[in-house]
Amino acid sequence: MQFTMAHANLNVLDLPRSIAFYEEALGLRVQRDKTADDGSFRIAFLADGRSGCCLELTWLRDKQTPYDLGDNESHICFVADDYEAAHAHHAQMGCICYENPKMGLYFINDPDGYWIEIVPERR
Repeated sequence: MQFTMAHANLNVLDLPRSIAFYEEALGLRVQRDKTADDGSFRIAFLADGRSGCCLELTWLRDKQTPYDLGDNESHICFVADDYEAAHAHHAQMGCICYENPKMGLYFINDPDGYWIEIVPERR
Protein backbone atom coordinates (compact mmCIF):
# COMPACT_ATOMS: atom_id res chain seq x y z
CA MET A 1 0.00 0.00 0.00
CA GLN A 2 1.35 3.44 -0.94
CA PHE A 3 0.16 6.96 -0.30
CA THR A 4 0.95 10.20 -2.09
CA MET A 5 0.53 13.53 -0.34
CA ALA A 6 -2.07 15.63 -2.14
CA HIS A 7 -2.46 18.80 -0.07
CA ALA A 8 -2.23 20.47 3.32
CA ASN A 9 -5.02 22.74 4.54
CA LEU A 10 -4.97 26.04 6.40
CA ASN A 11 -8.12 27.94 7.36
CA VAL A 12 -7.87 31.69 6.73
CA LEU A 13 -9.94 34.77 7.58
CA ASP A 14 -9.26 36.76 4.39
CA LEU A 15 -8.76 34.52 1.36
CA PRO A 16 -7.63 37.20 -1.14
CA ARG A 17 -5.08 38.54 1.38
CA SER A 18 -3.76 35.04 2.06
CA ILE A 19 -3.54 34.18 -1.65
CA ALA A 20 -1.60 37.41 -2.26
CA PHE A 21 0.78 36.56 0.60
CA TYR A 22 1.53 33.03 -0.67
CA GLU A 23 1.99 34.33 -4.21
CA GLU A 24 4.48 36.98 -3.11
CA ALA A 25 6.26 35.06 -0.35
CA LEU A 26 6.53 31.62 -1.96
CA GLY A 27 5.58 31.96 -5.62
CA LEU A 28 2.52 29.72 -5.23
CA ARG A 29 -0.28 30.14 -7.75
CA VAL A 30 -3.97 29.27 -7.56
CA GLN A 31 -4.57 26.08 -9.52
CA ARG A 32 -8.28 25.77 -8.83
CA ASP A 33 -10.91 27.07 -6.45
CA LYS A 34 -14.43 26.29 -5.37
CA THR A 35 -17.18 28.25 -3.71
CA ALA A 36 -20.03 26.47 -1.95
CA ASP A 37 -23.41 26.88 -3.63
CA ASP A 38 -24.72 28.59 -0.50
CA GLY A 39 -21.59 30.78 -0.13
CA SER A 40 -20.71 29.23 3.24
CA PHE A 41 -17.11 28.48 2.25
CA ARG A 42 -14.55 29.05 -0.44
CA ILE A 43 -11.42 27.03 -1.00
CA ALA A 44 -8.40 27.72 -3.17
CA PHE A 45 -5.67 25.24 -4.05
CA LEU A 46 -2.24 26.81 -4.55
CA ALA A 47 0.74 24.99 -6.04
CA ASP A 48 4.39 25.56 -6.81
CA GLY A 49 4.15 23.92 -10.24
CA ARG A 50 6.84 21.35 -9.43
CA SER A 51 6.09 19.18 -6.43
CA GLY A 52 2.56 17.99 -7.15
CA CYS A 53 1.44 18.91 -3.62
CA CYS A 54 -1.01 21.77 -3.04
CA LEU A 55 -1.75 24.14 -0.22
CA GLU A 56 -5.51 24.35 0.34
CA LEU A 57 -6.67 27.64 1.82
CA THR A 58 -10.20 27.52 3.24
CA TRP A 59 -12.35 30.56 4.03
CA LEU A 60 -15.48 30.04 6.12
CA ARG A 61 -18.16 32.73 5.87
CA ASP A 62 -19.28 32.37 9.49
CA LYS A 63 -15.78 32.61 11.00
CA GLN A 64 -15.16 36.19 12.10
CA THR A 65 -12.46 35.86 14.76
CA PRO A 66 -8.83 34.71 14.41
CA TYR A 67 -8.18 30.99 14.58
CA ASP A 68 -6.72 29.65 17.82
CA LEU A 69 -3.38 28.23 16.71
CA GLY A 70 -2.48 26.93 20.17
CA ASP A 71 1.26 26.69 20.66
CA ASN A 72 1.74 26.83 16.87
CA GLU A 73 4.05 23.82 16.87
CA SER A 74 2.82 22.53 13.50
CA HIS A 75 4.12 24.04 10.28
CA ILE A 76 4.68 23.52 6.58
CA CYS A 77 8.22 23.51 5.19
CA PHE A 78 9.45 24.86 1.85
CA VAL A 79 12.88 24.31 0.31
CA ALA A 80 14.43 27.44 -1.23
CA ASP A 81 16.70 26.95 -4.23
CA ASP A 82 18.34 30.32 -3.39
CA TYR A 83 18.18 30.53 0.40
CA GLU A 84 19.95 33.89 0.70
CA ALA A 85 17.67 35.54 -1.86
CA ALA A 86 14.62 34.02 -0.17
CA HIS A 87 15.76 35.30 3.22
CA ALA A 88 16.34 38.80 1.81
CA HIS A 89 12.90 38.78 0.15
CA HIS A 90 11.14 37.66 3.32
CA ALA A 91 13.09 40.17 5.42
CA GLN A 92 11.95 42.92 3.02
CA MET A 93 8.36 41.67 3.38
CA GLY A 94 8.75 41.80 7.17
CA CYS A 95 7.35 38.30 7.65
CA ILE A 96 10.32 36.50 9.26
CA CYS A 97 9.20 35.50 12.76
CA TYR A 98 11.98 33.17 13.89
CA GLU A 99 15.50 32.36 12.76
CA ASN A 100 17.87 29.55 13.70
CA PRO A 101 21.14 30.26 11.86
CA LYS A 102 22.88 27.35 13.61
CA MET A 103 20.39 24.93 12.03
CA GLY A 104 20.32 26.93 8.77
CA LEU A 105 16.60 27.68 8.70
CA TYR A 106 14.02 30.34 9.45
CA PHE A 107 10.26 30.72 9.67
CA ILE A 108 7.86 33.23 8.17
CA ASN A 109 4.38 34.13 9.44
CA ASP A 110 1.41 34.23 7.08
CA PRO A 111 -1.43 36.76 7.63
CA ASP A 112 -3.26 34.35 9.98
CA GLY A 113 -0.18 33.57 12.09
CA TYR A 114 0.69 30.18 10.61
CA TRP A 115 4.42 29.45 10.60
CA ILE A 116 6.11 28.40 7.35
CA GLU A 117 9.62 26.93 7.60
CA ILE A 118 12.19 27.85 4.96
CA VAL A 119 15.25 25.66 4.47
CA PRO A 120 18.00 25.61 1.83
CA GLU A 121 18.45 22.76 -0.60
CA ARG A 122 20.60 20.14 1.08
CA ARG A 123 23.37 19.02 -1.20
